[in-house]
Amino acid sequence: MAIRTKSVDDYLVLPYTIEVVHDPSGEQEGWFAHVVELPGCMTQTETFDELEAMVQDAMRAWIVTALDAGVFVPEPGDESEYSGQLKVRVPRSLHRDLAAAAAQDGVSLSTYVAVALGRTLGMSTPKTQAVREKPADYNSSE
Repeated sequence: MAIRTKSVDDYLVLPYTIEVVHDPSGEQEGWFAHVVELPGCMTQTETFDELEAMVQDAMRAWIVTALDAGVFVPEPGDESEYSGQLKVRVPRSLHRDLAAAAAQDGVSLSTYVAVALGRTLGMSTPKTQAVREKPADYNSSE
């Protein structure tokens, strides 16, 4: 029984996560994108309108190179793998301080911690937008 391997097009229709950053400063204003699941798969362009086609070209080149070299091509993770629950142990004094801050804001401790974590994550990745969606079909003649 032969093992069926995926084609480049099979991979390109998967919902990879693409992070996009706009850089209005510096020598060259423009847009940068990288595919989270494909290490080193990135592209850059001057206008946002060109970015989608450039990402598809970069992904195609990355996947072709990996398949030709016999390298494993990572696939996007399944969101259902994550329950949304996270158990974290903290010192009692921090627990007390977090509970007091949540009460002061009139929200549950879980909500307060989730918002604080989200804000912290947002601060570490400014001007970044993660997109997870089915890519457009670039092989159609439209």
